[in-house]
Amino acid sequence: MKINSNFLKLIDYIFLMVFNLYITQNIYISFIFSTSIYLGIYAFRTYDFENIESWNDTIIRVFAGTMLGFLVISTFYVIFDGYILKEYFLDNFVFNIIALPIIHKISYYILLKNITPKKYIVIGKKEEWHKLMNEIEKKSLGKLQFVEYINPSPVKLKKLIKVYDGVLIADPELEKLVIDEINEFKENGVKVEYLPVIVERFLKRIPIQVAEKFKSHYEVAFSEIKESPAKRIVDIFFSLILLILFSPVIIISYLLIFFEDGKPVVFKQKRVGQNEKTFVLIKFRTLKDKKDENRFSNPNERIDNHVLFFGKFLRKTRLDEVLQFFNVLNGTMSIVGPRPEMEHFHNMAKENIPMYVFRLKLKPGITGWAQINYKHTTTLEDYIRKTEYDLYYIKNRKWLLDFKIMIQTVETIFGLKGSK
Repeated sequence: MKINSNFLKLIDYIFLMVFNLYITQNIYISFIFSTSIYLGIYAFRTYDFENIESWNDTIIRVFAGTMLGFLVISTFYVIFDGYILKEYFLDNFVFNIIALPIIHKISYYILLKNITPKKYIVIGKKEEWHKLMNEIEKKSLGKLQFVEYINPSPVKLKKLIKVYDGVLIADPELEKLVIDEINEFKENGVKVEYLPVIVERFLKRIPIQVAEKFKSHYEVAFSEIKESPAKRIVDIFFSLILLILFSPVIIISYLLIFFEDGKPVVFKQKRVGQNEKTFVLIKFRTLKDKKDENRFSNPNERIDNHVLFFGKFLRKTRLDEVLQFFNVLNGTMSIVGPRPEMEHFHNMAKENIPMYVFRLKLKPGITGWAQINYKHTTTLEDYIRKTEYDLYYIKNRKWLLDFKIMIQTVETIFGLKGSK
């Protein structure tokens, strides 16, 4: 059985459809309820394995996702007045809070029971790779086990492969020493995996260590990255829709900031965008210091005493960023992409992080893969990890990943995960 959450998602959606079809006796209403609640639950990462393991996490995320689903369903209420009964909401709420966490646990245990561990020989040095391999083992729920590390000789490799399930290439230079044996394994059906494929599949990021070791592979991959014209159309369409939906928030925020601390209400800052071109990013001003808000850009400097009363709410929910849909409309940003950095942070990262510049192949985004997967960056180590997530997005971007990021940004807005 493939180790991902698709099995759990399918089980949940089937249960939701069957339950809603039973209580509504209408396939269309059932579809609306099931899909809305499912997307709400998905938005709060209920299917991440680290969250499924905890009863508390599962219950909290199912509850939050159900509420979000109800909010979406309420938009259909006028259209389907007379078909969507108030009882459907109560029945769904009770079913989701009680039944879904139990279904999650049962599905999770079934998944674990059907895992058959695969033991691999690693072509690479243990001191160089064991930490990363341990992380992969954990993320794969034990499906992958890296048992022996070798600086290979053909004789030793052929002897060891008889008692293992496959070979993982962690060092392409060492692979050259046994390339004939590797090719023979491939011809005979022995599993030969390469570290870039494994880390991207299970960690959903590209570790800089791996990117440097497989430098030629990634340089070719990143050289082929281009902006999609279709994405530009989608950006414009959704930006216009979201600006209309957020217009009450924009108006209220403008007035509250103005009455609390006067003008300027909008904060402008130079950021580094696609292909290292600078642009002016806009957002609501959330700090009291009007003249020198840039001085609080140092992540090690506490700004608690300088945040406006309403600014605390805007920063926590990331609603201070809503004006950046205007940046999207003028073409300097996209809805989804790596976050644009200030010039001095950009220069620091460029000098110290290999392959950092590849994250600038696409337009920066209001939200992104690093934002929903990693905390606020405060150190060089944090910037390295953030870059690893950005590189994964750049290399693997497609419309489905963009949709996933937009959906799961909801969780970040509610402060459960992610960073500003």
